[in-house]
Amino acid sequence: MDMKFMPEPYKVKMVEPLRILPKEERIEAIKKAGYNTFLLNSRDVYIDLLTDSGTNAMSDRQWAGLMMGDEAYAGSENWFHLQSTVQEIMGFKHVVPTHQGRGAENLLSQILVKPGSYVPGNMYFTTTRAHQELNGGTFVDVINDDAHISDNPDVLFKGNIDLKKYEDLINKVGAENIPYICVGVTVNLAGGQPVSMKNLREVYELSKKHGIRVMFDCTRYVENAYFIKAREEGYKDKTIAEIVKEMFSYADGATMSGKKDGIVNIGGFLAMNEEELYSKATALVVVYEGMPSYGGMTGRDMEAFAIGLKEALDYNYIKHRVEQVEYLGNKLSEAGIPIVRPVGGHAVFLDARAFLPHIPQEQYPAQVLAAEIYIESGVRTMERGNVSAGRTKEGKEYFPKLELVRLTLPRRVYSYAHLDFVAEAIIRTFKRRDEIKGLKFIYEPPVLRFFTGRFEHVE
Repeated sequence: MDMKFMPEPYKVKMVEPLRILPKEERIEAIKKAGYNTFLLNSRDVYIDLLTDSGTNAMSDRQWAGLMMGDEAYAGSENWFHLQSTVQEIMGFKHVVPTHQGRGAENLLSQILVKPGSYVPGNMYFTTTRAHQELNGGTFVDVINDDAHISDNPDVLFKGNIDLKKYEDLINKVGAENIPYICVGVTVNLAGGQPVSMKNLREVYELSKKHGIRVMFDCTRYVENAYFIKAREEGYKDKTIAEIVKEMFSYADGATMSGKKDGIVNIGGFLAMNEEELYSKATALVVVYEGMPSYGGMTGRDMEAFAIGLKEALDYNYIKHRVEQVEYLGNKLSEAGIPIVRPVGGHAVFLDARAFLPHIPQEQYPAQVLAAEIYIESGVRTMERGNVSAGRTKEGKEYFPKLELVRLTLPRRVYSYAHLDFVAEAIIRTFKRRDEIKGLKFIYEPPVLRFFTGRFEHVE
């Protein structure tokens, strides 16, 4: 039988009712939220594609694991299970638990970044760059140029580091001023784009030549491994676990938000091989997170996290996960909706500048589009453009080349029927795009403005 898509590799055991507000109430809700989808109440959202962070559906084994929570303040059995699982899957010697990924970013930046530091990476991520800058560092984008082109379907590893850009930076500022290179696997703001194994290997070799640490942002590393298996020569017969192990052999450490490929609602860690870095991290984690044996997580959360890390390596799980995203992307692309191509691993990204060409970037077309999709359908999405990019230290807006709206699929949550509804809503929004107006700030916080900023329409 010729099937359009792979059915869900699970069956439904519990349901959570959904409701959709009448359009008049949606208009009032988004206005009250300052046209910021982050400020909408969850009860006013029909299908929630804001993020895949902590919004996953846990398995029956993970739920069973919650009942095995050892809530000791120190030395929890669940911590030892989580620690050994990370060591087994990734191969790092040391693990420091944190409440989520940005807790790990904070520890790493406080320990290694100082005024005058430069931190290269394959495109910024919002919280990562914020921690680096708050500690006096400067982020430098060394991703390949193809990553900044939204519709470029033939480039299969748009997350790759440009080795020449990286080496030019080393020669310009000196390796001693580069505490580490941050390699995202996958690259969120490029559209969930993967990094090839070849590139990871080359980046590691160049870094070792100059004595620079390689630290992964491995929040979605299983998705990256799947793309390597599907797209890179020599890996189609390897298991996801084997590919993951090789990936991490080209890193000195990693930060992770367990709320993504850990398939849990909370949790994260900082992992490393270096003894001195581990010693400093365990001292600092007590100040910001908790004891080095829980780091802000409960015992039950650590147990679910450990189980989720292993479940994520299942090929049927990750194949379905990525194919769901691809299904939505293809449906939109076939309807003429401008999206980032190839479609990434965790989300479909709409090209807001191409969607709303009449709205200048200083009027935040991605922010506008996310609000309009909610008005049209009750579907919540997220801006990933000029608002997320923020401002330079001098107060000027960044104006990134990619002005995107992210449609992020939580793991094991929505069906293909939900995705059909989302696609149809966006197509309807596209048909009335000429009537959509720009936005301006009425409240702009100094850091990470996309979370709590408020807007009104430009007349």
